[in-house]
Amino acid sequence: MVTSPSSTADGRRRIVVVEDDSANRLFFADYLTFSGFAVLALPHGLDLEQQLKEFQPDLLLLDLGLPEIDGYALLKQVRSSVMWQQLPVIVVSGYAFAEDQHRALAMGAQKYLVKPVHLHQLTDAVHAVLQSSNDEAG
Repeated sequence: MVTSPSSTADGRRRIVVVEDDSANRLFFADYLTFSGFAVLALPHGLDLEQQLKEFQPDLLLLDLGLPEIDGYALLKQVRSSVMWQQLPVIVVSGYAFAEDQHRALAMGAQKYLVKPVHLHQLTDAVHAVLQSSNDEAG
């Protein structure tokens, strides 16, 4: 279970990005790094739990339409894990239907953003979810 905010040696908060589209993955990773976060960007979630264990993120940015294992299955896996069940998750997906949004939020995502995402919208969501997570932990 994540009990206190993790950060890098220089104090940056950590974000794991799971996005199969290479342009989006690079876009999110570069922008979040530029915004002061430490980022681990993954093209799929096949070994997500191991990656989380090694990177110790403060937040997971998750696409739903992934190859091999979809984002819903990954979200369920994260919420089922004793170690990661409290990890904040923001879904960033091209799935724009309300039922997809409701499903992801009901499964434990804190926010749901529909692609294309504006940069300020992404950082606002990240800061809001991290702040909320800090408030709940404190």
